[in-house]
Amino acid sequence: MSLLGAVGVGVLVGTVVGALGAGGGIIAVPVLTYLLGQSEHAATNGSLVIVALTAAAALPGKALRGQVRWRDGLIFGGMTTLGAVPGRFINEFLDAGMLFVSFSVLLLTVSAIMIARSIRGRGSDPHAQTASDVMGDLVGVRRRSLLFVTGAATATGLLTGIFGVGGGFAVVPVLTLVMGFGVREATGTSLLVMIIAAGVSVVTGSIRGSFEVDWLVVLLFAGGSMIGGVLAGPLSQRAKASTLSAAFGVLVGIVGIFTLVRTLTGL
Repeated sequence: MSLLGAVGVGVLVGTVVGALGAGGGIIAVPVLTYLLGQSEHAATNGSLVIVALTAAAALPGKALRGQVRWRDGLIFGGMTTLGAVPGRFINEFLDAGMLFVSFSVLLLTVSAIMIARSIRGRGSDPHAQTASDVMGDLVGVRRRSLLFVTGAATATGLLTGIFGVGGGFAVVPVLTLVMGFGVREATGTSLLVMIIAAGVSVVTGSIRGSFEVDWLVVLLFAGGSMIGGVLAGPLSQRAKASTLSAAFGVLVGIVGIFTLVRTLTGL
């Protein structure tokens, strides 16, 4: 694929991130590998840069709408360091085949979760204020299990470090179900968490001298992704959440099956 193609695909990836607050890295890694000719480890490294820059581009729009809870996002993001640093060590340890087989399993798991979530969400009003929105602050102390939130943040950082994904697909449910966020607040705040987790992983890999990246391709991809993230902001305000989740789940499932087959067969 041409460098111009990298920009075009980046726009599509950014659209997913801007609309859902999740999914950019999950799509970027196989695209960098199979369409743009990157090695498996270089793709996971490049994806970290793409995730961080795309989230940074989409974040201001969410913030202007009051959909970013900065203190909680900074705390949760800081806690992802517990997983992001060891995740980089694991990424270096895994050979390319094992890395992508594991990544395929992650894709298929996320696909199943997103589709199931969309089915449960059918019929609900995505713009209505839910009980958790109203009661979040009142029951926050009781619902915010420190152990569970720490575990979720660590797992998010671990996934980011190993696979180069932002972890938004894990962050959003934790913020809504455990910390009492509204859905739109959760997607906005997850962008801040992704920036921190990806940034820590990039710094860790750079310090260890293992951060192999084709910067021209990655930055062109990231530029397109940033544009898509900004353009998709209004979409996330209008589209029904269950519809977006279903479409994303199906897309990730297809990518997961393709990645697994390619990895196992070597085709």
